[in-house]
Amino acid sequence: MPARHERRERKTIAKNRSARHEYFIDETYEAGIELRGTEVRSLRERACQITDAFCLIRGGQVWLHGVHIHPYSNGSIFNVDPDRKRRLLLHRRQIDYLDGKLRTKGMALVPLELYFDEHNRVKLIVGLGRGKKLYDKRADMAKRDMDREIQRALKERSR
Repeated sequence: MPARHERRERKTIAKNRSARHEYFIDETYEAGIELRGTEVRSLRERACQITDAFCLIRGGQVWLHGVHIHPYSNGSIFNVDPDRKRRLLLHRRQIDYLDGKLRTKGMALVPLELYFDEHNRVKLIVGLGRGKKLYDKRADMAKRDMDREIQRALKERSR
């Protein structure tokens, strides 16, 4: 029988794979997310899409826009709008810090990963990122291709 204090790992619901391609991520923060009714049950079915999502700070609160949580399959009139904006739960100091950072040109608050933590609460990792220019993206792709070629050559040599 496993020990009770054994730490469970987090279960990923959705990842924003394009975020690291579009932005240089400087800092990351873990935020709670305010959900209603059947949204958590829907997330347990892994029914979520965060690729086009973004965060804004309005009125001292952080809002998550563009996340689509599919309606719960067994829900009825209790399903809420799947594309509504949702409030993120961060500490006041973090919100003030992020607000100051976002006022500089080219900075954005980007959702990176949505998951269930060890206590089965829905959490979101948001990254403070600077937008990449086209030449930055090309340089990253060239570096990735070069690393892949090196790994391939080393694998061939070790055979």
